[in-house]
Amino acid sequence: GEKTEWAFARLQYSSVFRRWGGGSWATDYPKADRQFVLGVRRLTRLHTRSMEQVVNLERDNDEIYNWPWIYGVEVGRWELSDEEAARLRDYLLRGGFLMVDDFHGTREWEIFLASMSRVFPDRPIEEIEPGDPIFHVLYDLEQMTQVPGIHTIYSGRTFERDGIEPRWRAIYDDRRRI
Repeated sequence: GEKTEWAFARLQYSSVFRRWGGGSWATDYPKADRQFVLGVRRLTRLHTRSMEQVVNLERDNDEIYNWPWIYGVEVGRWELSDEEAARLRDYLLRGGFLMVDDFHGTREWEIFLASMSRVFPDRPIEEIEPGDPIFHVLYDLEQMTQVPGIHTIYSGRTFERDGIEPRWRAIYDDRRRI
């Protein structure tokens, strides 16, 4: 790809459910990634790459460092090895950005938190305040919206398990940047 284009890079990681045929890093892949890129093209002036990129955190290589922004889905099911946690920490300390979503309640949050506590044992995950600059980079985002999954069609609820309220959380660096 070109050096000036933005790419959707999806994080591939070890899963607690791999013993049962997991693969939760690939939820909605690749269709969701391609639809997200179409939205970025339509709503911004970013030069975007057409194809998504899978970045494997397990491999013993430096591929992750080629992608300044990575996305992790269903991380309430991940189980990072010591090597993966160390590589992710190094990536983030070098300026990489990890965005994650799709938690379904307290149990999945605790699984995610267990691995992130190994990535950053010295940095807490904090609620992002509505006035944080990240909500005003390109658009002014004034409210949190919970985006429901397909289960809403059957249940009529926008949430799963006990994940009733949408939350935006982050780990801040020493200069209070996400």
